[in-house]
Amino acid sequence: LLLLTGCSQTTGEESTMAVTEAEILKYTNTDFAMGTVISQTVYSTGEDLTATYLDKLTEIEDNLISWRVEGSEIDLLNQSAGKEEGITVSDKTSSYLRQTLLLAEKSEGKLDPTIGKLSRLWNIDGEDSTEEVPDEEEIQTLLADTGYEKIKQEENTIWLPEDMSLDLGSVGKGIGCDEIYTLLQENEEAKAAVISVGGSIFTYGTKEDGSDWTVAIADPRSEEGEYLGTLSFSGEKFISTSGDYEKYFIKDGKRYHHILDPDTGYPAESGLISTTIVCDSGLLSDGLSTACFVLGKEKGLKLLEEYGAEGIFVDSDKNVFVTDGLKEQFSLMAEGYFIAE
Repeated sequence: LLLLTGCSQTTGEESTMAVTEAEILKYTNTDFAMGTVISQTVYSTGEDLTATYLDKLTEIEDNLISWRVEGSEIDLLNQSAGKEEGITVSDKTSSYLRQTLLLAEKSEGKLDPTIGKLSRLWNIDGEDSTEEVPDEEEIQTLLADTGYEKIKQEENTIWLPEDMSLDLGSVGKGIGCDEIYTLLQENEEAKAAVISVGGSIFTYGTKEDGSDWTVAIADPRSEEGEYLGTLSFSGEKFISTSGDYEKYFIKDGKRYHHILDPDTGYPAESGLISTTIVCDSGLLSDGLSTACFVLGKEKGLKLLEEYGAEGIFVDSDKNVFVTDGLKEQFSLMAEGYFIAE
């Protein structure tokens, strides 16, 4: 059972190995990368490669997608904002950005990688968070420098308008899942795995005993880390959850969470408190969980149809909406919630 919370937390490194009768080795490792907990369980007939997979996450973050790391490709892009010549990036970064911009377009801009400065202004998930609502004038000033549609991309060359700042945090954990998934596919000895990168999880292959993978979804209103329910399935899936319970503060009785609405510059108020997405891509499951949360139930469900994805939406009245493709796989556990049509 693997808990899908969407939360970031710290942990010490753990590593164990067990051998089954069929000589398939089970390797487990829990560590920290990409600003979150990385949990790995890998079944293989070969050596333990969990450290290699962890190194890949660090490589992707430091060299390509982190705006925080000086010299990464996203950092260099942000530094180039406003320059006529633009900047040429790697195939990977170009692909990540192209997929993210397409999702931004299809979600009516509700997932927008250009709100980096706004996220840093709110700083809800930062170590030095003041838990204060920013000044309205400052929010509006930074909003003027956002807008995914202002980005120009020709193959691997990208141009950002002056004062724009990219932040791929809304798809970053999913990208990490995609990268490890590729490494597993390239290793013939790897037979099965379940990997968690913060709020994004993927399963790979089939368990030796043929049993289903089981993923637990966090109760968005429990202070005790209890479960909303579980998803059970076989084969390979990518699952991501976003919610207003992950990183937030309460001010004058109002909850301010870290998922911002790019149209207003304030935390999204769509009526949803949690979204869980299941599909065949880590980047998309991660990005769709945010986009659907901001869009709300009706538009979010339409977006899932467009991508052929499945989802579980929870609203503020504790109604749980489950798409047809997950109804047989989802089991509701938490009291006070109700399956709705």
